[in-house]
Parts: sequence; structure tokens; C-alpha cells
Amino acid sequence: MKNQRFFLGIILIGFGAYFYLEQSNIPVLQPYFTWPSLLIIIGVAFLFQGYGAKEYHAILPGVILTGFGLHFHVVNRLEIWPDHIGIFILILALGLLLQHQKTGSGLFHGLLFLFLSILLLFYDRMIVWFGLLNNGVSNVWKFWPVILILIGGYFLFIKKK
Repeated sequence: MKNQRFFLGIILIGFGAYFYLEQSNIPVLQPYFTWPSLLIIIGVAFLFQGYGAKEYHAILPGVILTGFGLHFHVVNRLEIWPDHIGIFILILALGLLLQHQKTGSGLFHGLLFLFLSILLLFYDRMIVWFGLLNNGVSNVWKFWPVILILIGGYFLFIKKK
């Protein structure tokens, strides 16, 4: 990072406010003095660096850290929030798509992870919607992870530009 003033400034302000409020012993804020809050502070610093200093490569780690921190805060407080690996992949997809918006690269990866997260998050509902359990396709459907491995192997070992 060329100009780290945004990153350093947000980190110092965020950590300073975090520790000051922790020492203040405000009862309402006590549940938020955990490691996910520190992830959010670091993620927001990356986002300010990415958007404020126009260092767009910092957007992806900013979205990932902020998203993971928010997830760990919200997952035990909201019943509707899914505690599923699909959420982490969705956060990654969002980061890639936001970075693509500024850099013009990563659209394919962002859409791929978005599709995978939707598939994982709504897997049970999609089986019911498509009637896969009733028509014998369920045995084939169990092998979709193998399909992902094969496609990944294709991109890694076979496809050359």
C-alpha cells in the first residue's frame, strides 16, 4: 500500500475507541468487546484504504474481514441468520464483485462464488423444488462436489491461455 494514512488512521481510531469503550464498562456494549469487533475494525480500515486511497486491491480483504466479523456478531443474535459455510462464500463473492466494480477484474470468480453460495445456502430447498428426491436423480446429485473438483482441476492443469 502506497499511502497508508487511511489504513493506519482507521486502525488507531478504531482500536483506541474499542479499548476506551471497553474500559468505560458500559453494560449495553459489553457483548461487542470480542474478537469479531476487532475483525470489523481491521476490515473497515481496509475498506477505507481501498476506496479512500483508491488502492482497490484492499477492497477484498476489507469485505472479508468486515463480513466475517459481522457474521460472528449476528449469527447467535438473529434466528434468521444462517450459520452455514455458504455465508462465508457469499461474503467472498461480495468482496470479489465489489473489487471488480473498481478494477474490472474478478467478475467470473465473483459470479462463480455467488452461484456456489446460493447453491449451498438453498441446497435443501432446491432439492424439494426440483423434486430430485423423487425421481432418482438424487444419487447423481450427491456427486456435485466431484464436479467442482473436476472443473477446478481443468482450470488448474489443463486450460492454458
